[in-house]
Amino acid sequence: MPHALRIGGFVPFTSIDYPQHLSAVVFCQGCPWRCGYCHNQHLLTSRTTGLLGWRNILKKLHQRQKFLDAVVFSGGEPTLQKSLHTAMEQVRAMGFKVGLHTAGCYPDRLKSLLPLVDWVGLDIKDLPENYSALTGAGGSGERAWESLDILLSTDIPLQVRTTLHPGMEKAQIAQLCTHLSRVGVTDHRLQACH
Repeated sequence: MPHALRIGGFVPFTSIDYPQHLSAVVFCQGCPWRCGYCHNQHLLTSRTTGLLGWRNILKKLHQRQKFLDAVVFSGGEPTLQKSLHTAMEQVRAMGFKVGLHTAGCYPDRLKSLLPLVDWVGLDIKDLPENYSALTGAGGSGERAWESLDILLSTDIPLQVRTTLHPGMEKAQIAQLCTHLSRVGVTDHRLQACH
């Protein structure tokens, strides 16, 4: 049910979350990983108080139909929520493009969402073998890189982002950049950890 979408935040207007598009951002509550440098710590817990109602968000989006190009689902980890599919269908029916920010935690869920998605920003944190220490979750690197493989097999525009987390050395960054280039990533952004 779309009304069950757990929303921890909403930005009604942004020019930076979907390249070359004016968009709104829906921040989905909950993430299965616990990266120590996460800049959205308040969105990690799935169950919390003070969540925003999806119906109210839809009303705000309806008011912005003539001004916005897209709606971006971010997080937390939006693919954690099963109601995301229906929410994406609803914003597409309103005429918006759909953007997705994901860490690739759930490759199978990501694959099922792709027919509804126009652009993806994928967080690749490091090489697969280094993930568990960052996320606190075994197998997280394999899942993230599987999600990358899925996205690279489509025509969906993709931006891969890497946050330069504390302790990440220059040689490690260079190795990651080289590996991403070799597998076919053409848009890779490095971002500072704040």
